[in-house]
Amino acid sequence: MRRHENIKSVSLGTRIIAFLWDYVIIACYIILLICVSFFIRPWLIPLFTTNPLLAEITGFLFITLPVYLYFALCEGSKSHATWGKRKMGVVVTGIHGQSIGLGSSLLRSALKFVPWELAHFTIWHIVIPSEYPDSLIYSLLATVYGLAIIYLISPLWSKNKQTVYDFIAGTVIRYRD
Repeated sequence: MRRHENIKSVSLGTRIIAFLWDYVIIACYIILLICVSFFIRPWLIPLFTTNPLLAEITGFLFITLPVYLYFALCEGSKSHATWGKRKMGVVVTGIHGQSIGLGSSLLRSALKFVPWELAHFTIWHIVIPSEYPDSLIYSLLATVYGLAIIYLISPLWSKNKQTVYDFIAGTVIRYRD
């Protein structure tokens, strides 16, 4: 029997708890950013108030990119898991149990954070007036919620409990051997 046929599916609950453990690290990082921002506030204000594109790029560099790299580098490493996944005894592998490597991990994480980054984009265009029509901005916001729902429920109908981004990246969450 091939190894991928023996995948013991990881429940949605286990995946969510693993993410919540990881969110502890993310929250600590955000708290650190908030503390540092008090000291450099005069330099930050123009970055977030001049125009939506500059605000988006700044937010991406300070918030999204570090979180994205945390997931991509941890899951592409020898441990194949973030801190939260390790606590829950799960790893990210290829569909046949193989190591995914950095390339697949970067793709998986990029796809995973599309709704998050799209939410940032739309929020900046709501807060700071932009040239985009309101109908486009609110359509994008609806897309964010649609993707989030699809990402959450897709493991429920997938044979290997894969999310859409796992399916595209050729990855699966499995219990550590």
